[in-house]
Amino acid sequence: MGEAQAADGRLSVSSKVFYGFGSVAFGVATLGLSSAVLQPYLNRVIGLPALWVGTAIMATLILDAFIDPAIGQWSDKLRTRWGRRHPLMYAAAPLVAAACIGFWNSPADWPPQSIGLYLIGMLVLLRICVSLYEVPSQALAPELTSDYDQRTSLFSYRFFFGVIGGFGMNVVLYQVFLSPENGGILNRDGYAQYGILAGLVMAASILVSAIGTHRHVPQLAAPPERQASLPQLLREIGGTLSNRSLVVVMTSGLCSGVAAGMTNALSQYFYLEFWGLSAANISMLALASVLASVSGVAIAAPASKAFGKKAAMLGLFSVSTVTASAPILLRLLHLMPPNHSPWVFAILWVDAFIATTLAIAGYIIISSMIADIVEDAAVRTGVRSEGLLFAANGLLPKFTAGIGVFLSGLLLTFVAFPTHAPAGSVGPEVMRHLALIYLPITFGMNMLSILVLVFYRIDRETHERNVAALAGEQTVGDAAHPPQAEPVIASAG
Repeated sequence: MGEAQAADGRLSVSSKVFYGFGSVAFGVATLGLSSAVLQPYLNRVIGLPALWVGTAIMATLILDAFIDPAIGQWSDKLRTRWGRRHPLMYAAAPLVAAACIGFWNSPADWPPQSIGLYLIGMLVLLRICVSLYEVPSQALAPELTSDYDQRTSLFSYRFFFGVIGGFGMNVVLYQVFLSPENGGILNRDGYAQYGILAGLVMAASILVSAIGTHRHVPQLAAPPERQASLPQLLREIGGTLSNRSLVVVMTSGLCSGVAAGMTNALSQYFYLEFWGLSAANISMLALASVLASVSGVAIAAPASKAFGKKAAMLGLFSVSTVTASAPILLRLLHLMPPNHSPWVFAILWVDAFIATTLAIAGYIIISSMIADIVEDAAVRTGVRSEGLLFAANGLLPKFTAGIGVFLSGLLLTFVAFPTHAPAGSVGPEVMRHLALIYLPITFGMNMLSILVLVFYRIDRETHERNVAALAGEQTVGDAAHPPQAEPVIASAG
């Protein structure tokens, strides 16, 4: 692998950087497709009813949850000169740009029903285009290295660049396109300009990552193409998806997805109305996430080595959940300073930094744990299904994130949140009512998701045993079936 990999099998820094850089696109997409931006944009800027918006976002997330496993299975079966993942990654770049620009630049003179249908259709298309890159890119990680600790390091780069991408676009969105000088946070033209820049940035980062990791293609896993009957294929998929550790992680994601969906959808409402923050304050809070990405990356690998992946992840997520819930709880208990005090922003910033540091470190480790399921499932099924595994892991969270967004729409309707109210004008009794319902639901679901992860069972010893078993099978297979002349290009399986 030349410079790409050292003699001891460790990935070079340049390989990790190129792989991680593609997550700039994911970070930008996460910001733009998050309900924190979509919910107020569709509700308060476009003027669609909150219940319509929550239902639409939930429907598109659920549809996307069905599409992702299909893309994952497609990338697992694809056989080309450029490998299994890279053709889809290259194809995604122009499609993501076009869909992003189309979504944020909707017609302004259509009736509400027509605009609603247009935006839902474009949102579905944009999610599919993002998945066309994201699913193969995630599946590439366990192929780049099978080392137990190197995987944590690789995902550290991925999360770091993802946060950088989201932060950079957050600053541009709130301090440039939605600045008071450009019309403020409810400025429709600002969102349209943001969409053009976001589409171009995502396309560029995808291409840089795909080109930078292309040199690894000859060394990536390339299971032989084979014909399988539909019953056999379904059995293999069932065997992969029924892996105990995968079921544990997916169940955990089911619980946390509800909380994440509600939090993302309502965060801007809380920032503007509960805490009285400005657009500039909101973007400065994103700076905490950038610094947290550095500290989270710094502590993830040492914590994983010192305590083991599962124990480290459980501890990090537990403290992060408590920390993230603290400010709203303190305000409900009348223990926070009033909104006009500079201490409010300072407390929120420090709290966001600590909670995000711990959460990012936990997510890095759990992503590495999912990568370890690849070999565990392959030992039991005889088939490597990286794409299917990573897509399946994201399936339930998308269902439940959609449910969380839908619930946020119900909550806004229940507390009679005014649709066209100017920013900062909503009464404190409305926001207190919202907080009293929101906080116990999200805290309870997050803690339940952490408790479920106790049943994950792959540790370092189990992983190394799985890798050795697969290496033995590969050696036997190579001896029994000497390599044939490689075709110019193989068809998709």
